[in-house]
Amino acid sequence: MALGVLNNISALYAENNLNNTNNSLQNVLTQLSSGSKINSGSDDAAGLSLINGLQANSTALTQSATNATEGSGLLQVADGALSQVTNLLNRAVTLATETANGTLNSTQAAAANQEYQSILSEINSIGQTTTYNSNQVFTGSAAGVNIFVGDSSTSGSSIDNLYFAPLSSSTVGDSGGSVVQSSAGEFVDLAKFTGANTTTQATASDTVSGGVKFTVTNADGTTTNFTTTATTVGALVSEINKDGIPGVTASLSTVSATGVGTGAATDIGILISNSNSSVVIANATLLDTTSGEAATALQASTKSTETISYQKGINEQSTNLAATDLTTQGNAQAALTQINQAISNVAAQRGYLGAQVNTLNAVSQVATTQQENITSAQNAVQATDYASATTQLSKFEILSQTGISALAQANSLQQEVTKLLQ
Repeated sequence: MALGVLNNISALYAENNLNNTNNSLQNVLTQLSSGSKINSGSDDAAGLSLINGLQANSTALTQSATNATEGSGLLQVADGALSQVTNLLNRAVTLATETANGTLNSTQAAAANQEYQSILSEINSIGQTTTYNSNQVFTGSAAGVNIFVGDSSTSGSSIDNLYFAPLSSSTVGDSGGSVVQSSAGEFVDLAKFTGANTTTQATASDTVSGGVKFTVTNADGTTTNFTTTATTVGALVSEINKDGIPGVTASLSTVSATGVGTGAATDIGILISNSNSSVVIANATLLDTTSGEAATALQASTKSTETISYQKGINEQSTNLAATDLTTQGNAQAALTQINQAISNVAAQRGYLGAQVNTLNAVSQVATTQQENITSAQNAVQATDYASATTQLSKFEILSQTGISALAQANSLQQEVTKLLQ
């Protein structure tokens, strides 16, 4: 290589390498000080995107576990109130049994009835004053209370809709309902159909002169038409269930139970439920082979967040104790029957609440476990490997020192040219 002074190529090489070493050294120091090996998009664009997504999942799941715990707390408040109602009803049983006996005089019977009426007043008070976070619990709202859990994505989210039946001396306990997975579906009101007897259309044995037709859109976009014909309501429901559509079931319900439709609250109908987010039910109609008429479905199905909810049954019931008293032996005996029924209905309501407590506790555990695993995955991608980073630190520190030395040597080399001019 010719000896010249126009460009110091060796110094340029040394300078570039020294700059690269310093950039790498700065990056390693940032990793060591922050604990993260990805601190900007330039470090790893794909990795940063993954980390941000996992962070969102982890944050949502952490709050979801809290949401489930809060829902469990709400249920336990309600269950605690109902346990006191059960204690009051047990005392009412004692009073009614005592008054039904002929050994009490009128004064004693009046005293027993006075205590009984106080029990009914206390039940009213419990129903009105039981609150959670300043909100009344036993509202009987059909909307219920939604407990939301999820990982910030639609497919990873679910809702547990909690129902709290009204509580008063005229509505004690709640039984006859069931817990269903997703309430999305089509409700066909049989009262809108000329082949149905609206006065007796309440059991599976009632006759119809047509069938049910509906369309299912599958996950791949294809559609399938289903038509079932039978002579009884129960047979229609059975045929739909035998079609074997994943997540699709049929059951008897009412307009008031489903909360849809414009018919009378007691109108009986077939609820075609869909708990499969990959399929959509649409265009459900009830066919009348006699008149040729069809009743259009009253509720369209949508792909929504997976929901566990309380479905009221046709024979949904609570007990009315408001009109009972212990003024006579006959009244006491009649009241005793009603009180026993109230105890049974309260037990059924507490069973539902207890089952939901277990459900939310399980949901909380699942969310916590999932959050732990996601955090572990995030840590594997993001966390600095200190063994590797400290090795790199040592390497770049040595290279920095040797680079500075090399640059100094390259600069001093050209100084030798001046000796040729002496």
